[in-house]
Amino acid sequence: MGYFIGIFIIYFFILMRDKERRMTQKDREHKLFDALSASYLNVYMIDTKEETVEIIKLDGYLTTGLLREKMSVYPYQKTCESYISNRVYVEDQEIVRKNMSLPNLKAKLAEKTEYEFTYRVLQDNEMSFYQGKYVAVDKELIVCGFQNIDQMVQAEKVRNQELEEAKKEAEAASAAKTAFLFNMSHDIRTPMNAIIGYANLMKQNIENQEKWTDYLEKILNSSNILLDLINNVLEMARIENGKVSLDESTINVTEFVDSFYSVFEEEMEKKGIQYTKEVDVQHKYLLGDSVKLQEILLNLISNAYKYTMEGGTVCVSLKELSSDQDGIAWVKTTVQDTGIGMAEDFLPHIFEEFAREKTATESKVYGTGLGMPIVKKLVDLMGGTITVESTLGKGTTFTVVTPHKIAKKEDVEKETNPDVETHENLNGKRILLAEDNDYNAEIAMDILEETGALVERAEDGVICVNKIKEAEKGYYDLVLMDVQMPNMNGYEATKTIRMLSDKEKAEIPIIAMTANAFEEDKQDALRAGMNGHLSKPIRVSQLRKMLASILYQEGE
Repeated sequence: MGYFIGIFIIYFFILMRDKERRMTQKDREHKLFDALSASYLNVYMIDTKEETVEIIKLDGYLTTGLLREKMSVYPYQKTCESYISNRVYVEDQEIVRKNMSLPNLKAKLAEKTEYEFTYRVLQDNEMSFYQGKYVAVDKELIVCGFQNIDQMVQAEKVRNQELEEAKKEAEAASAAKTAFLFNMSHDIRTPMNAIIGYANLMKQNIENQEKWTDYLEKILNSSNILLDLINNVLEMARIENGKVSLDESTINVTEFVDSFYSVFEEEMEKKGIQYTKEVDVQHKYLLGDSVKLQEILLNLISNAYKYTMEGGTVCVSLKELSSDQDGIAWVKTTVQDTGIGMAEDFLPHIFEEFAREKTATESKVYGTGLGMPIVKKLVDLMGGTITVESTLGKGTTFTVVTPHKIAKKEDVEKETNPDVETHENLNGKRILLAEDNDYNAEIAMDILEETGALVERAEDGVICVNKIKEAEKGYYDLVLMDVQMPNMNGYEATKTIRMLSDKEKAEIPIIAMTANAFEEDKQDALRAGMNGHLSKPIRVSQLRKMLASILYQEGE
């Protein structure tokens, strides 16, 4: 009896385990159906043994759990073929047949428990993307779901397009960087080769004064070319970074034209070029950024000079246009030459960086290829326009049109007040030069001593401050302060001096003399407490005027 009871208990236990297993399987199926039904429009159960398909959810109507409610059952192969023929886009039908075939599904799901593919559906003449997903329940049952993925596909297309555009931009930036470095290498090496070459020739011809003079002049010319290149590159960088702004002041139009026109008079005469100007304005005084306007016009006239041969003509004209804007005058400035001109297919590229129709080697005319882009960006900054007309072998005409506010009476009165006369005699003035670079210090000291000034040097900001502290009152008349120095930079040294308890020493004139040459560097110097700003390389005339104006102003 006990034996049979034991067998019964074991059998009962096995039945309970089997029921639990079946319940677990059932729960799993329910969860699987629920999950697919939540995400997919159409959900089906495929019986691979019977080769039938059973509808779980159709067109958004939700019925979850095959084991809870009996649904319609159809022959699998026939159902698939009907769907493919009537709904699937004709170009995708063959691949969909292959993907939906039972042998393919069995093979794919034998490798992994899930399998999916994408295809196109044509409905009411509209194309849509669909995704089919198949999941193995067991060896004989497969549950599958289908959903419209148009939004996902479109989003992916947008992402891919953005990535493609980003890739193109990166490639363009890389190409531009490569071209920039190539052009810079060539344009820097050209004047540097001349400077080094003529310097070596000077060493070999120490006794020949005539050759020395010739070589020295060529070294200076090449140095100016190199400096122009550096300035142009930095100017482009500042403009593109949005660090350039307009500084408007009152402009006497006639005097302004005379100022930039006269720069080339001597050179034009030497080259045998007929150089003329025309001015036709109704308002003598206008507001504008004279420095940037002059930069624009000097670039244009410089090009006209360089590319016009002997016997040619260069004409600069400035004319005020009629304007219907109250208080605004539009000025058209034209620079016309009879030079070598440009080919028609090059004109659209003239304002591109480093664009040159011919290299300096071909044309025998040096140019960085940055002058015209700078001009274009400055004209744009002013809200104006620039156009160019040119014929190869006949000449070029640049036309700049810019808007200007008409100066008011108070602006004109301020402009016409005479400047206080300054003297450039620095005899006996004692200057403290704060400069850490030995070469720069030697050059500056020689230039200053030639003006009659007495010069002492401080190798860094700390030494400069200590010299001011230890000196007697009035010993130093002025400090020339480099900005980038070890131990203490020029800004910190200036601030320290301005905080000295001795008022006379604290108020000593300080001028920045630095390679930091931008307008924002000038403003930084003034904010630090300096009285002025000079950029390197040192221009002797500018240095003398700055020192004299500050020294004699301070002394009054």
